[in-house]
Amino acid sequence: MREGENISKEKKIEISTCSHRVIFPLYIPSQEGYYKDAFRIFEMSILSIIKTSISTLKISVISNGSCDSVNNKLMEMCNNNVIDQLIIEKESIGKLNSILKALRTVEERLITITDADVLFLNNWEKEVISIFEAFPNAGMVSAVPVFRTHYRHTANIWLKFLFSKKLKFRKVYNPEALTKFAKSIGWPRLDAKFKDVILTLKAKNNTIAVVGNSHFTGTYKKEVFKMLPNASSSYKLGGDSEKLYLDIPVIKMGGYRLATYNNYAYHIGNTIESWMLDEYNALKEEIKVQNSFNNLKTLKSKKAEYFLTEKIFKKALIFKPFKKWVFKRKGIVGEQINTFLK
Repeated sequence: MREGENISKEKKIEISTCSHRVIFPLYIPSQEGYYKDAFRIFEMSILSIIKTSISTLKISVISNGSCDSVNNKLMEMCNNNVIDQLIIEKESIGKLNSILKALRTVEERLITITDADVLFLNNWEKEVISIFEAFPNAGMVSAVPVFRTHYRHTANIWLKFLFSKKLKFRKVYNPEALTKFAKSIGWPRLDAKFKDVILTLKAKNNTIAVVGNSHFTGTYKKEVFKMLPNASSSYKLGGDSEKLYLDIPVIKMGGYRLATYNNYAYHIGNTIESWMLDEYNALKEEIKVQNSFNNLKTLKSKKAEYFLTEKIFKKALIFKPFKKWVFKRKGIVGEQINTFLK
């Protein structure tokens, strides 16, 4: 039997103001072997993003089939207000489905989706926001430039700036960071040909962005996710899941996929090394400022442009003679041509 009056009845929802949400999918099934450093790395990741952000953030963590000891630690972080939203799935539902658990209800203007093994550096958010401001059509911006991403869902950029000097290959700003990224994914080294030049786009205010990016960390405008598929992903990891849920929605809204010219975060893998601790310990606490990001352009669906770039122009881009002509036009010369055509 109900007695008394529910104190929540007729009360309006009051939520603290925030315009930037960070989503961490987390899978740590044990704390041994491959995963022995995983939770410590995750702690470094989440604390680094909080410490170095310049706006107030809200953090969502989706534990995707993690072990009980990890879930208990997450509950403690939630109780200590490090985590704003914690979703615990006892069974592994896959990386993308974990992200969707939080993503489908996000209200914040900007959404950063990141792996749990990324170490964020000072100025990462400042530089990402500067790219959004300088390039109104930016739909996703990563704080980490990655080699050879110039053809990764970037046909709309190529088509728009094919005859513009704003789009060209430039010298890599931070080659050592590219080497560290390569090692983090298991490459013993990175050949010089992968870290000499990188495709860039220059804005009216002279801001330089790298064309294309990787999925492991990226900040999105909220509206791009209006184009999410209705169904859940069929894959636990890989397959076409990242393409369908994180790439295609951006370009369906006419958005550009870009990265910062310099490196402002590290993908650190599953093993802690001394240089990572040095970078982490050197981080400085940033002063947080409320920012609504109302000055950022809102993207809208562009079906005709999407069809033109993805179904027609994209095919021309992979045609070898045309590709060779394009590369020469954009600054690739001599022997470089052969390495870019492979």
